Amino acid sequence: MKKTVLITGASRGIGKATAEKFAIEGYNVIINYYKSKDKALSLLEHLLSSGANAIAIQADVSDRKQVEEMFKEGYKKFGKIDVLVNNAGIADMTLFTDITEEQWKKFFDVNVNGMFNCCQCVLPKMISEKSGRIINVASIWGLVGASCETHYSATKGAIISFTKALAKELGPSNILVNAIAPGAVDTDMIAGVSEEILETIKNETPLQIIAKPEEIADVIYLLSTEETKLITGQVINPSGGFVIV
Repeated sequence: MKKTVLITGASRGIGKATAEKFAIEGYNVIINYYKSKDKALSLLEHLLSSGANAIAIQADVSDRKQVEEMFKEGYKKFGKIDVLVNNAGIADMTLFTDITEEQWKKFFDVNVNGMFNCCQCVLPKMISEKSGRIINVASIWGLVGASCETHYSATKGAIISFTKALAKELGPSNILVNAIAPGAVDTDMIAGVSEEILETIKNETPLQIIAKPEEIADVIYLLSTEETKLITGQVINPSGGFVIV
């Protein structure tokens, strides 16, 4: 029986690359998207034409009812969900003194509460089956913080702590929970960053690179394999050495 993965925020960037990677590896793929319907449907068409089994489901991960409906639809289609990738997230650069209460709340609603909602919806069946993988997408800024991104850094730090705590709780149920903390990745999130700044980042990175989404997707997939069955509660840092902890 094929395994199934649900990836939040899968219409573009790291999420899209992750959907493609799991499809290549033979998984049923549930593509979650919120606003990027055209991109999600284009990805779905690509996966289906490549011979993969996939569906696309619109849901705002910060809305519990929408998340519950998404999982209900996913289970109805594929019967089980073996891997959950909490990738959906938002980011921007704002001086701390300019961050509004509404902005702060929105970041936690999407980046943290979205992960919380998805985990609570997937875990009853995973616990019952004593099997499952949860991979949460954090950031190097969750490890070391970023100037002018206090709200973003705070949510990514919360994801890391959440991951470690949940891994301890779910270990007896044979459910592995890990996080990845990428550095700069060539996605829409850095589309507005100047070439000068990107060159500086590359020069400050030991491997002298800006990661591609596909390279991050490879790490996410690796955490779903049998080869990593002893790894849980860890923060994998595919940043090219930009942050070494």
